[in-house]
Amino acid sequence: MPRYEYKVVPAPSKGIKGKGVRGAEARFSFAIQELMNGMAGYGWEYQRAETLPSVERAGITGTTTEWRNVLIFRRLRTDDAADFQPELLPAPEEDVTDADAPLEVSPETSNGGSEPLTDNGVEDTEVNSSIGASLSILALARGSTPSPATGDDVEQGDSSKP
Repeated sequence: MPRYEYKVVPAPSKGIKGKGVRGAEARFSFAIQELMNGMAGYGWEYQRAETLPSVERAGITGTTTEWRNVLIFRRLRTDDAADFQPELLPAPEEDVTDADAPLEVSPETSNGGSEPLTDNGVEDTEVNSSIGASLSILALARGSTPSPATGDDVEQGDSSKP
């Protein structure tokens, strides 16, 4: 079953001048003819003319009903889903030497690499995550670090002072 798309355009409200076109009625007909031929050039087929109501504002709070003349065109859809043929990508090649080896992730590193966690300014890497984010945020606001074992605040400062 063919599928169509539709286009609705306003009908010309006044005629246009053309070579050999004389009189208001001929100019109006020429304007419609030019519009229809222009739409047909893009593959649109004329269907019908309609006069439809349009509710518009009049003043601050009022509304009026204006009657609009429109021309309706249709054409076959070119982007039909039945015509779509997806391109299948080749399967990724796997390295069989590393496929059987389990990934080793140490708790001191964030990405399983050999670099230790560093302070990225976003999360506290020195605090045990089981304590909770609110406790570590509160401790950072006071300038201290909560102890991972007890959750008690430990003042940060120079360790050489007694």
